[in-house]
Amino acid sequence: MRGRQSQQRAVAPSRGRDRIVSRSGMRQYQPMTELTDVSGAFGYGDSILVGERVRLRGVRDDDLAALAKWEMDPGRMATLSSWVAPPSEAAAKERIAKWSANGKDDLGFAIETLDDPPVLVGNIGLWGARAKDRCGTIGIALGRQYIGRGYGTDAMRIILGYGFREMGLHRIQLGVAPFNPAGIRAYEKAGFVEEGRLRESVLHDGRWYDEVLMSVLDHEWAARRSPGR
Repeated sequence: MRGRQSQQRAVAPSRGRDRIVSRSGMRQYQPMTELTDVSGAFGYGDSILVGERVRLRGVRDDDLAALAKWEMDPGRMATLSSWVAPPSEAAAKERIAKWSANGKDDLGFAIETLDDPPVLVGNIGLWGARAKDRCGTIGIALGRQYIGRGYGTDAMRIILGYGFREMGLHRIQLGVAPFNPAGIRAYEKAGFVEEGRLRESVLHDGRWYDEVLMSVLDHEWAARRSPGR
């Protein structure tokens, strides 16, 4: 992946309340959902990590072998990291388990299809958020055989909604290789815009490449948000 508390609320979604309100030139937002009972809270929790094609869920022990195998894929590493250096299987499993423990603000999820039975297709993370700046960085990685099926775009939409609705973030960002145009298009579909480049910051096969920097802000996401989502 490029780039890299919990409070219990006793409280059913009341949709359509994400209007932008201008006051003294500042953008403010009404709540996107209003939870009024336990049933509504269950509904919110059950839906916040589910999209049209995939769902995000906690990483299970039996996911680690497949996720570590993909983490060790040297071809995939060329598109997701600044250098091709596959970790050991043990190191890959330990790293995945650590960042997906979800004990603090750095979060990692498995991505699985909505098929019956569901199929594990990759993983996604959101990390680096601080209370002051409310900015998080996303990283996503799919198994090579699952690229180009729309799973990544759907997973990105889910994690954006989660970051803005559940974590209260103001900005979500990522970095992507310029030779990954399909990934850039997927991020644009999810609402990201290119804001700059780290010029010639990545070396592969003796040639320098930029890193494309993209981001989306909370009010941009809210303006694109479909009714009832």
